Amino acid sequence: MGKLDIRNLRKEFADENQSIIAVDDLNIDIEDGEFLIFVGPSGCGKSTTLRCIAGLESVTSGEIFLNGDSITNQPPTERDIAMVFQNYALYPHMSARKNIGFGLKMSTEMSKDEIAQRVEQVAEMMGISDLLDKKPGELSGGQQQRVALGRAIVREPEVFLMDEPLSNLDAKLRTTMRTELQNLQQDLGITTIYVTHDQTEAMTMGDRIAILDGGELQQLGTPLECYYEPNNRFVAGFIGSPSMNFFDVEYTNGTLVHDGFQQELSQETREELAGYEGPLTLGIRPESLEIVVDSEPGSIAASVSVTEPMGEITYVYVDIGNKRCTVTLDGEQVVETGTTLNLVIPEEKMHLFDAETGETIKSRNVSTATNVDINARA
Repeated sequence: MGKLDIRNLRKEFADENQSIIAVDDLNIDIEDGEFLIFVGPSGCGKSTTLRCIAGLESVTSGEIFLNGDSITNQPPTERDIAMVFQNYALYPHMSARKNIGFGLKMSTEMSKDEIAQRVEQVAEMMGISDLLDKKPGELSGGQQQRVALGRAIVREPEVFLMDEPLSNLDAKLRTTMRTELQNLQQDLGITTIYVTHDQTEAMTMGDRIAILDGGELQQLGTPLECYYEPNNRFVAGFIGSPSMNFFDVEYTNGTLVHDGFQQELSQETREELAGYEGPLTLGIRPESLEIVVDSEPGSIAASVSVTEPMGEITYVYVDIGNKRCTVTLDGEQVVETGTTLNLVIPEEKMHLFDAETGETIKSRNVSTATNVDINARA
């Protein structure tokens, strides 16, 4: 069992001149066997949180519980938590075999034969049995990463902590290792917290995502919840690639008014916006914008500035008024630079945010958008 609870966690770095709050009042419950992703821009506090959980950083205030017991002030060696670092942190003078077994040698009373057997089992699981006698300098980046993972797995900990473990790999190997990590975590069933700044990894790997910014938790939910029902403009812009398009609009008399278009809203949406007359932010994802063949009432004239054919899809960058935005099209659709597209913003796919606070006023419903009841349990 590896249930981890974080309560009112705060981490502050201070010197004589200034104080920096890296993590501010973080509260998260991580279930046994869950794969949780910490995601956010550089400096948002995700790695600091991981280091606090591991015991590598002391907490300023708050508590961390593992299976109901506080580990807040325990040394790292007593937390039954294994961490995989971004730079692998392998001992260069040791073979892969010794690197994997080193933790068992130092922290357990297992015999040499028991350690050797455990190392062989993990190496076979990781597909590196033929590399055990090689040193890190003789291994590729992907092989070193497997050794680092094997060193964590061999301990059979309650919790895995992974701090951007794939960031040093090339794009193709990252994709492969991403799948392998998911399969490995599912097979082992060990509670895992994975830190990344790559929202694609967050969307594809985790059971849930914790999105941080400025040391504060912005949203905690499933990938689809965060994508379709973002709590605020930051989450909406961070999750999804290419990122959501935003337009500063004025809401008056049931209509959203922008320099490049006007969008009349349905009665249902007007009721949702009761009390919100004035400036708002309209968000629409690139793949949600629709092209109509001819100009029609409510369509938006958009001048094509740049196209990026990606094969299966094409990214088209267009100008609407003074705003540059992105449209995602089917790769078989040919669009020439300099032409004009007639776009429609489907009301059911738009997001609206408070212009001042960024908080969500209207978003899509994940169950309606995907035809999947996310609360259903098998």
